[in-house]
Amino acid sequence: MDRVRQPGRRRRTGRLVAIDMPGGPEFVETLSRVWDAGDAAFVVDRRNPPARASAVLDVMAPSAVIDEHGDESARTDGRPIEAGDALVVATSGTTGSPKGVVLGHAAVAASAAATSARLGVTATDHWLACLPLAHIGGLSVVTRALHLATPLTVLDGFDADAVMRSEATLVSLVPTALARIGADRFRVVVLGGSAPPAVLPSNVVTTYGMTETGSGIVYDGVPLDGVDVRVDEGGAIAVRGPTLLRAYRDGTDPFVDGWFPTGDVGAWDAEGRLVVQGRDADLIISGGENVWPAEVEAALRQHPDVAAVAVAGLPDDEWGATVGAFVVARSQRPSLRSLRDHVKERLPAHSAPRRLYVVERLPMTTLGKIDRPGLLALAGQVQPETLESETLSPRRSRRDGR
Repeated sequence: MDRVRQPGRRRRTGRLVAIDMPGGPEFVETLSRVWDAGDAAFVVDRRNPPARASAVLDVMAPSAVIDEHGDESARTDGRPIEAGDALVVATSGTTGSPKGVVLGHAAVAASAAATSARLGVTATDHWLACLPLAHIGGLSVVTRALHLATPLTVLDGFDADAVMRSEATLVSLVPTALARIGADRFRVVVLGGSAPPAVLPSNVVTTYGMTETGSGIVYDGVPLDGVDVRVDEGGAIAVRGPTLLRAYRDGTDPFVDGWFPTGDVGAWDAEGRLVVQGRDADLIISGGENVWPAEVEAALRQHPDVAAVAVAGLPDDEWGATVGAFVVARSQRPSLRSLRDHVKERLPAHSAPRRLYVVERLPMTTLGKIDRPGLLALAGQVQPETLESETLSPRRSRRDGR
């Protein structure tokens, strides 16, 4: 039998089948059966409340649902798939309805092969899947293992103790999960989902990608083999390659002249590595100056009193938008002045935050990404420290001589 899996070789039914079961061996067996029957799979996010879950199913339009007992029930409103389709994966955006990303077997196989080649995966390796399987970051671990016949352990979500007890040599994590384990337990840790910590162990590989690219396509700033990355004069990132989606579930073709516009902005550094500055929609324009939240966050993470941080643009009558920093403090609460001085030593002055919100925790998505709309809601609930409040503070006035 060939080492590389060749799914979907039996009858082509043209169905999309939703898999609604927890992570574990039964999930992997069910996905294999769906593929072997010639069907495509959509993995249900079991953390969604019933109303949300129902709405997502309506958008994805599967023809059947397989539940946690392995029982299959038909849906009358299902839409067919095209020959060669393997997966429909919901985008992990934080606003609006998710879109269904259609990935073909060829794309899934190309992603598995390119990733395994870059990581040097051998027959002695063992993958651990502990991220949500409804999202590409978790599901792609399973598909890599299936396509290359690599040993695989699947957990029903992240559990630090279970992760550390596993026999795996390879794992895919988000930064919040990485902080809870010993990275040296693994040969390689693949890290994605949000901005990485300032200092990383040598066995951690940072990735850039999204649902539409079939998981990570840039590792430590270098595109995978077969992947082309283009950065235009304005910094807009577009990609093409064999791992990308065929289309969205509603039939929309997102490609422009063969390139997929990611919606991200970045640049090539002096070593020829891709540096992603952030989502185009996240750009803060304050007083006519461009501020990238990711750059400010990276600077603030190096402050000794900052345990975690997120930055967002907040409406401002004078500046149009102002830079707000949402900080989880360490043992000592940082002041806005100290954070501004810290940023101005590393970035242009207009990047320094003008509002500081000290919070107990940051709003996060299920994939460990900053929930940017959640930050705006949080700004309405927490009293900020501002430049004006610093100026009015008697303690500040004496120290600053004002």
